[in-house]
Amino acid sequence: MTTTTEKPTQSAPEENPHSLIETFKGQPRAVWVTAFAAVIAFMGIGLVDPILNTIREELNAPPSKLTQLFAVYLGVQVIAMLITGWAAFRYGPKRTLTVGLALIVIAAGVSTFAGNIDHLIAMRVLWGLGNALFMATALAFIVGAAKGGQHGAILLYEAALGVGLAVGPLLGALLGAWTWRAPFAGTAVLMLVGAVLCAFMLPSDGPRSERVEVSIVDPLKALRNRTLLLTSIGSAFYTGALFTVIAYAPLAMGLKPIPAGMVFFGWGLLTALSGVFVGPRLAEWIGQRGGVMTAIVGYGVVMALAAVGVATDQVWLTGLAIVLSGLPSGILNTLFTGVAMSSADPNKPRSVASAGYSFLRWMGGAASAVLVAYLAEWFAPAAPFWFAVGYCAVAVIAVGFVQSKTAESHHVDEDAALVGAEEF
Repeated sequence: MTTTTEKPTQSAPEENPHSLIETFKGQPRAVWVTAFAAVIAFMGIGLVDPILNTIREELNAPPSKLTQLFAVYLGVQVIAMLITGWAAFRYGPKRTLTVGLALIVIAAGVSTFAGNIDHLIAMRVLWGLGNALFMATALAFIVGAAKGGQHGAILLYEAALGVGLAVGPLLGALLGAWTWRAPFAGTAVLMLVGAVLCAFMLPSDGPRSERVEVSIVDPLKALRNRTLLLTSIGSAFYTGALFTVIAYAPLAMGLKPIPAGMVFFGWGLLTALSGVFVGPRLAEWIGQRGGVMTAIVGYGVVMALAAVGVATDQVWLTGLAIVLSGLPSGILNTLFTGVAMSSADPNKPRSVASAGYSFLRWMGGAASAVLVAYLAEWFAPAAPFWFAVGYCAVAVIAVGFVQSKTAESHHVDEDAALVGAEEF
């Protein structure tokens, strides 16, 4: 997900701009409130994975129903790509953000009392919409208000990203070891605190005339750009492989909440760190397109490793592959986004191109999440991971057809890692 307004011009960064400790000093409360809510939202990414097997046992849910927890969430994201920018323009970023948080609170709270898997699936629809509305505007608030300019804002958001991705699976595991309902209740309480703080402490929305106009069809029009279209298709197939990991790996490993939480803790930590630190360095070395293709190949290799682990019943090998997949995944979140954003129409907000890109990306993830359980049923338990290898091959071919100077660039925009991560 991306911001819905252009970033305002900031003052020069303060002394020692690369110090996170210095960046933390003296930040206004609006920044801290939004960052806190962002941490909780990022925690929700890995929250469900450690308790997926427990939900299967407690609710007697088949794998095809469990993977719908991700499929419907992503399906909503596909639609949300077309409306979040328009909503923030029409109603204002603060209203959009606060409504999003309120929807997450309702969805997580009701999920705590779900009587069957269908109830959980229904709430994931609401959760996906709420997360989309919140993430569409969270980075805009931090960038607009953070002390230390854009770089300081990005350091803060990097911290929120890392903490959320790493802590989410651990929280889900620890609370899930007691009951699968506890992680949902914990998320609802934390998000309620965040929603109340945002409602009362964030600055009010200004008049609509001060915001950049975005229509619902603008993201689709942006896909007329050949580079953006090919990049989006490649990202759609990669995201299909990504959600093989997120939606199917917990079922394939069959672990209890604590061990599963440790696996996804490692995955989340590597995803956050590699996106922020490794991706830009790789682009400096071989360019953005070269970095994307290299990382996709690497992702295909770890998917093959996971398939071998499932086929030979070596859970440790599958778990290792899942953790290692965080490395190319973080790189791809950054570099795919960097290529997409560099191909944007300079006369339109960057959020429009990103929304079109994300529209196709999430469509690939949603299709994968729907199919993954059926692939295991039709072929073999390892089949979803072999299909993920195939998805990676198609993604490499699509990106290989991208021919533009911007795609070959060795420079990655500073916020590409964050925009890519928001799309979770």
